[in-house]
Amino acid sequence: MSLVQLYIPAEIGRTAIYSLGKLGLVEFRDLNKKVNGFQRSFVNEIRRLDNTERQYRYLQKEMESRDITLVETDLESDSQVLATSQLDEIVVDAQLLEDRVSQLTTASEDLLKQQMDLKQYQQVLAATDEFFSHVQTADSSDINEPEFLENGGLHDANFITGVIPRAKIDVLEKILWRVLRGNLFITSTEIEQKMYDVKSKEFVDKNSFIIFAHGEVILSRVRKICESLDANMYFVDQDIKQRTKQKREVNDKLSDVTNVLESTERTLGTELRAVATELDVWWKAVKLEKSVFSVMNLCHYDLTRKCLIGEGWVPTDDFDKVKAVLEGISGKFSANPEESFPIVVNTVQTTRTPPTYHKTNKFTAAYQAMCDAYGVATYREVNPALPTVATFPFMFAIMFGDLGHGFIMFLAASALVLNEKKIAKMKRDEIFDMAYSGRYILLMMGFFSMYTGFLYNDVFSISMSFFKSGWKWPESWKEGDSISGTQTGVYPIGLDPAWHGTENNLLFTNSYKMKLSILMGFIHMSYSYVFSLVNALYFKSKIDIIGNFIPGLLFMQGIFGYLSLCIVYKWCVDWIKIGKPAPSLLNMLINMFLAPGKVEEELYSGQSTVQVVLLLIALVAVPCLLLIKPLHFKYSHSHHYEGVPTESNDNNLLSNLDLDDDEEHEEHTFGDVMIHQVIHTIEFCLNCVSHTASYLRLWALSLAHAQLSSVLWSMTIARSFAVTGLGGTIFVFLMFGMWFVLTVAILVVMEGTSAMLHSLRLHWVESMSKFFEGEGVPYDPFSFKMVLGLI
Repeated sequence: MSLVQLYIPAEIGRTAIYSLGKLGLVEFRDLNKKVNGFQRSFVNEIRRLDNTERQYRYLQKEMESRDITLVETDLESDSQVLATSQLDEIVVDAQLLEDRVSQLTTASEDLLKQQMDLKQYQQVLAATDEFFSHVQTADSSDINEPEFLENGGLHDANFITGVIPRAKIDVLEKILWRVLRGNLFITSTEIEQKMYDVKSKEFVDKNSFIIFAHGEVILSRVRKICESLDANMYFVDQDIKQRTKQKREVNDKLSDVTNVLESTERTLGTELRAVATELDVWWKAVKLEKSVFSVMNLCHYDLTRKCLIGEGWVPTDDFDKVKAVLEGISGKFSANPEESFPIVVNTVQTTRTPPTYHKTNKFTAAYQAMCDAYGVATYREVNPALPTVATFPFMFAIMFGDLGHGFIMFLAASALVLNEKKIAKMKRDEIFDMAYSGRYILLMMGFFSMYTGFLYNDVFSISMSFFKSGWKWPESWKEGDSISGTQTGVYPIGLDPAWHGTENNLLFTNSYKMKLSILMGFIHMSYSYVFSLVNALYFKSKIDIIGNFIPGLLFMQGIFGYLSLCIVYKWCVDWIKIGKPAPSLLNMLINMFLAPGKVEEELYSGQSTVQVVLLLIALVAVPCLLLIKPLHFKYSHSHHYEGVPTESNDNNLLSNLDLDDDEEHEEHTFGDVMIHQVIHTIEFCLNCVSHTASYLRLWALSLAHAQLSSVLWSMTIARSFAVTGLGGTIFVFLMFGMWFVLTVAILVVMEGTSAMLHSLRLHWVESMSKFFEGEGVPYDPFSFKMVLGLI
């Protein structure tokens, strides 16, 4: 990475930044950290565009409320910069659209309120007519209000009418009954149609009600109680002729309001549908312009020189591209000989730590993101994503080894890969987006699982004889007899299918896969540990090689490297042929520490001497690992542990702009280094043991996957084969469907997710802890693709 300075004339500053945004290679630094955010040069432009985005959000909300779909367009990140007049036109149009839609929306809401009010009035008039017609034709005994009738009855009482939410009608009756002590008559009728509630702005169920009471004082009190419960009050005349006139007037008004409301809604819908086709383009253009002004706010604006001064990180290999783009802009605007707009681009020597940038493609991007989720690599240290491309799917496949299950996963990943362009344009939920982002990881996981399944000779838990078996069974035997095979050769590759179905199959695969997981763990940790040597050589840190790498290597290889060699040696010896029992490697390792020099079951000649020597080397390596680096610091580095930083270039202009922004180099004391090394030594020695044991998960999950697959097969399809005839055919068909669904859901999805997480842990903890520092800052360039969410 190179730190570059840009000197851009103010007249073409926006155009230059826009071009850099299309290029997407410059990570700008903030040169105005001392300046308040509200006092920066281009705050007003950003505020204006913020308001435009607010207006667009308002328009989108109105579209969603009317089920109008926003038409999304593929605005490319290399679109041309808008002229100032075009930008002003977009802002003005947004204001006009907001005013127009706001007026129509307000008018529509007011008309809707009027419509609902007239509909409620209509319902109240109808309910009142129905009630009075019922009273006139009914006996007094039909009205069960004796206390109210004793005080004068309905004919001597006044009444009020209204509409109230149905949920509050019971509350109204209880309150009125207690306040008036039963001296009232109330009746309510349910309104079938939902009515618009102004307070909640929703359509709710409501009831119309009629309340009779004596005296205007009591009625006024009743009105206040009803209004407190959000009831709408309406005047209804007692005379039937006047009520008929009221109904006619309400019907006429309702018809007029409905016609105007429908016309307003049509106009509003037409406006919004026209905007829906263009809004996405405008919105994305505003986003790009806003991002440009935000970057310009990071630059120093020199008022005296009318110059925009920027500073940022650029990949060294791409510096020429940045320079060529800016020179092209300078030449374009310098066509007029009377005006000259030279853009100056140069690199700066600095002591600041650059951001970490790893160039990726669509295949490696997911692996890089997976490693970056754990921690961003320190600048220029070994990138852990490179070996992860091969080791992650392979570790997964060891636990998920089945040719059939791997083929299903490979097919699913292939569908995502082959249709990646179509899927990229789709709206994806979180789970599906994770699968799509890691489609190449899934593809490799499925491919490697097919390979390991071929080696395990497992296809949906059933073995296949790809080659001639190396075992021969006796030709004559009786049912119930215990028989044993005779070895006639060696199976060319993978497990011999003769092991399938034998009594000691589980015992054999247990031993084989357990030792295999130890070997895989040793290889994985060993090459990961070598990366720490690569880092030390690159950074020219001899003390890390002598004080850390060499003692640690001797400790790890003297114990676990020796164990791995013993595993391979034990496999290579034909113990039956030589007539000796195969020694237990676990007991050998335990006795190596508890009883040095004593070997109960000898694996090879001179074993006791070798083990004593290796144990002494491992014991000596521990104090070396603990003391060499702190003592070197004490006697060789009096002040700065990591070296004195070089002086920056005093001739560049920006050194005067942010002198306090230089990185501070913390001074370490001998105590700090000693404590750090003690922690490192304890952690390393313990991790060598725990991490080696952690790789046994490869054995455990592989065994669990194979056994679960076998159980599922035997409980479904295997049983269906015993049924014959037409019923057997139907039963096989049903059992196959059940088996396939459970295979995909449990063995492929659930077991695959479990194996993936275990493989991820082996890389994050067991592998990366051997060399990975992870104290870097991610490279975050200004890119229109990121602004538009294209990457």
